[in-house]
Amino acid sequence: MKKFKKVSLRILFALLLLYVVLLIPDGKSKGQIVLANQRSFEWHNDSVWMELEQTFNRTQLANEASLDSTIALISRKLEADLSKLKSGNVPVEDARLTDIQEGFFLLAPYVAARHNAIPAFIDFYNRYRVFIKQQSQHWDINAIATRNTIYTLLYGMRQAVEEVLLQNEKENYPAAMMVSEENSFTPSTTIFGIEVHSGDLLVSRGGAEVSALISRGNDYPGNFSHVALVYIEEKTNQPYLIEAHIEKGVAIASVQQYEQDKKLRFMVLRLRNDLPAMKADSMLPHKAAKQMYDMALSKHIPYDFKMNYKDSSALFCSEVASFGYKKNGVQLWQMVSTISSQGVVNWLNDFGVENFVTQMPSDLEYDPQLAVIAEWRDQQTLFKDHIDNAVMDALLEKANSGKEISYNIWQLPIVRLVKGYCMIKNLFGQPSLIPEGMSATQALKNQTFVAMHVTAKNKVEKLAADFTRENYYKPPYWQLVKFAQTAVSEK
Repeated sequence: MKKFKKVSLRILFALLLLYVVLLIPDGKSKGQIVLANQRSFEWHNDSVWMELEQTFNRTQLANEASLDSTIALISRKLEADLSKLKSGNVPVEDARLTDIQEGFFLLAPYVAARHNAIPAFIDFYNRYRVFIKQQSQHWDINAIATRNTIYTLLYGMRQAVEEVLLQNEKENYPAAMMVSEENSFTPSTTIFGIEVHSGDLLVSRGGAEVSALISRGNDYPGNFSHVALVYIEEKTNQPYLIEAHIEKGVAIASVQQYEQDKKLRFMVLRLRNDLPAMKADSMLPHKAAKQMYDMALSKHIPYDFKMNYKDSSALFCSEVASFGYKKNGVQLWQMVSTISSQGVVNWLNDFGVENFVTQMPSDLEYDPQLAVIAEWRDQQTLFKDHIDNAVMDALLEKANSGKEISYNIWQLPIVRLVKGYCMIKNLFGQPSLIPEGMSATQALKNQTFVAMHVTAKNKVEKLAADFTRENYYKPPYWQLVKFAQTAVSEK
């Protein structure tokens, strides 16, 4: 009996010792941190947004004839201004570019109140962004002034379109919106009702909390968190999507799997036909896609948590696109992405990111080598996208004021044991609960991060519902941000 007790005590002591050892925090990362020497873009336009909302409130009392007259007047001026710009190359500093944007913003609250004007409103935006994309080929894309202008025009005007769409619940506008035509000779298929070609790039936004972080944790906060490369087998016409996932590294998905993976939006981008590389070989995009497809089939490529686009031993989603094209002589992301806010840097570094001069999915839209072919938004979840973004913006403000992502240290030993089991599964090529490349500490911090976002989001959803009941319209984005700031400040 005494011998049994001694053995039991030894086992208990060994387990306790193991638990204590497993409680030892991770050491600091030994990786080389690559920091950006930039500043995050800031709008500083709160007074403009509030004035637009007040205009929208006034339109509720206006009669249809008055609304139609105002819409026609502003629209005629916008069309005339765009027509004048199209006479030649326009320098990026030309004030007429932002004048059109301001006129478009001015038009938005009237269109939101007069839903039959929405198609023309969207059509103007699409034509204008095609024009901006074409003009950007002649601009110094790495100059801060250029980046600011392109961002405010393309992203800002998209936001205006979405604010208008969100006030329209009576009519169901098609989720797929065609933007421009760019001929392609590569094999094609259809995704979400949009024709895509082999070599096309699909930037999308997922529904997970980390997707919001990737979209917004950027010097130019955007709408997209993921990039997939389309490959279509030329003999069978079988389509595939090559992607990099946190959970399993680089993987190949069918169209059905891609569509089933929750998406709030996506955009189709295609290499321009007039590029020298495309003139020399019109099948270049297809060759780039096939090389990445073959590479994904030939070996396991882990996910690159460091986001080092210069090292191809592991790949994050943007690298799948850029690496394939780079091997064929085309450098995507002509302007690198930067993440400069210290709080955002700290949070991302908590999850293993070491490179803050990198390639972010949202910034791919601004590459002048690429044409925007189409955009797809899930009308039912567009408002969720805006709430997720607003919550993330508020959380990142907290990060920049010094808030850290904590974790339950007492759970660390258990999660480390789980991580050990996950590593064994990874050795046999199987996905696991804790992704390959993510430590137990990072997994616990991710758990905290998700809980922070979900808690704040639930509060914002309630505040938004109250606002809608009281005001008879959905709160615009700037109101959602205020709700989110309140939500994340509550104890």
